[in-house]
Amino acid sequence: MRRGMLSDLFTGVVAKKLTLVETITEKSNQHEFQGTRPLRRLMGEDDRRGIPTRFIWISGEQEAVTEDGFMSWSNVRKGKPRAPEYHLYYSGNAVTELMQPADMLFLALQRDGSILVVITPADTIQNQLVWLFGIEEQPEFGFTFQEIEGKHNAELDFAARYILDELGIEPDEPEADQLDSLIEQFGLVFPTTRIFSELARSSLPGVSAADDPDRALIDWMDREEQLFRRLERRIVTARIGDGFRAPDGADVDGFLSFSLSVQNRRKARAGQALENHLEAVFGAQGICYVRGAETENRNKPDFLFPGQEEYRDPDFPAARLTMLGAKSTLKDRWRQVLSEAVRIEEKHLLTLEPGISENQTDEMQAKRLQLVVPQRLHNTYRLTQQAWLMDVTSFLDVVRVRQES
Repeated sequence: MRRGMLSDLFTGVVAKKLTLVETITEKSNQHEFQGTRPLRRLMGEDDRRGIPTRFIWISGEQEAVTEDGFMSWSNVRKGKPRAPEYHLYYSGNAVTELMQPADMLFLALQRDGSILVVITPADTIQNQLVWLFGIEEQPEFGFTFQEIEGKHNAELDFAARYILDELGIEPDEPEADQLDSLIEQFGLVFPTTRIFSELARSSLPGVSAADDPDRALIDWMDREEQLFRRLERRIVTARIGDGFRAPDGADVDGFLSFSLSVQNRRKARAGQALENHLEAVFGAQGICYVRGAETENRNKPDFLFPGQEEYRDPDFPAARLTMLGAKSTLKDRWRQVLSEAVRIEEKHLLTLEPGISENQTDEMQAKRLQLVVPQRLHNTYRLTQQAWLMDVTSFLDVVRVRQES
């Protein structure tokens, strides 16, 4: 599957932890960054005024504040005999007002000459952006420059697009014509998620969950995401074309309701799609399971192995039982699975979220929750985490041994 490259979007990036003097506080209101050598490598030597800039502040829960503004790059000693001294000025806005010392700042120069500024106090999104931009060392208080070329020119695969989506960036789809032909049958109506999942799998006949369950799960989810976004674009375009009108003018409530429904559909569909494709993996691997079985206090783990009947049988050994939570994104919701099956002391949780922070994975280990991540996403985690992560194939091996014992 051709997905494009990161260099299609960006030419380079600088990153650093913010200092007090760079943030807007009662003690500082300078609205500028010193034009250090890394920043000069990114911005060049020519003055630029009023550069269109999108500012994003994003937290650990991926709650984001976005505002458009501008930046200006200039040599304040231009025309003087002294060595050049560059400054990067930024417009104050709701995002920059949230900046705090030690927050991480990523400043990326986009292909069209505009700038993307991302500020985050959160470990996970920091890890994800460090990985996405190929920044080899965690930047401290000085700017680190990374050109988006060569070995750092990442393919816009599932993990990269996951992170870009969190930033509100939707790259062009190289396979648009092929995808459009697949969804033509649906017109302007969303099919059920199960039908969409079946279409995603059937459109990739060379992908086998029997041979490589880790690859199959990612490829199927990636394809379903492609199909969904193409159909969503058609439906949204048609709805906007019809307009939002009311007898007394613009139908603002109708527009807001429609926008909210689009966002809610995206979130709900992703979780359902993941469970659909996991069912296909388990079937291809000959694994006995029940989806949504009820345990104590009406809890319903996503998957229970080998099934609900065995779980409720007090004579069935607890050591042969397994549960798996499945969440396309974690945020802080991973703690929900801890109480979903009392008989099972060590629980498993599968996610497609790349680069989760060490703080969270350390807490998972302490609470005997094993994280399962498709093999292709392991390199988005730090080396200290990778040895502990379990891939899909290894999880299936655990379940199979327990079922056959």
